[in-house]
Amino acid sequence: MKDKMIDPARLSLLLNELRLPATKMMWPQFAEQADKEGWPAARFLAALVEHELAERDRRRIERHLAEARLLPGKTLDTFEFDAVPMISKAQVMAIVAGDSWLEKGANLLLFGPPGGGKSHLASAIGLALIENGYRVLFTRTTDLVQKLQQARRDLVLESALAKLDKFRLLILDDLAYVTKDQAETSVLFELISARYERRSMLITANQPFGAWEKIFPDPAMTLAAVDRLVHHATIFEMNVESFRRREAVNRKGPGRPASFATPANIATD
Repeated sequence: MKDKMIDPARLSLLLNELRLPATKMMWPQFAEQADKEGWPAARFLAALVEHELAERDRRRIERHLAEARLLPGKTLDTFEFDAVPMISKAQVMAIVAGDSWLEKGANLLLFGPPGGGKSHLASAIGLALIENGYRVLFTRTTDLVQKLQQARRDLVLESALAKLDKFRLLILDDLAYVTKDQAETSVLFELISARYERRSMLITANQPFGAWEKIFPDPAMTLAAVDRLVHHATIFEMNVESFRRREAVNRKGPGRPASFATPANIATD
């Protein structure tokens, strides 16, 4: 009995209907190789399915990277762990490899002076988690707070907070720069409360908890916010010299290091 001829156009339509774009593109190449090497049908099918799944993973990671707004070029490979000896590389690698802390909505808190690598490490952790299949959003705290304030004015704050639930990790960079304004700190507190024990947060801040009264004007709100953040949290203290200052001091060429850039007889604030 003659073999039925395969209609490539019809097969293409069927694969479109099944939403299998990678299979649609690659099946002729796999079929040619299978015919040449005498693959059994099961091997041919398995090869197509594995390729389709790999492509789906790649496209999903691309989408998640695009929406995450991570800092460009900030990876764990480029982070100078040697310059921040109080940070254990093994612990960080265990954090990005594990999922138990994300499942219970635990938090990561990075404290230290400006230029110490907090934002780099936060973004790098976010990238590693995306590569492991999680959705992440990186944002300056002030930017997100302003968006949430607008949502409150538009009477859609609850909806805006719910949309953030799709991100398993929300990275709030530079928490200390939030203006000490009742409206701003109120929506920030509502965000922290909404994610408490449900969705994880990674927060970077220049100021330790003792100085957070500058962020939350109400002492009771300060205490409540800190309590929710630290309940299930890993805290990293990154008290090191600024990377940017160190690079400026070590940079060769014309000019003077930052520590000597201001003449001694000129008063500064």
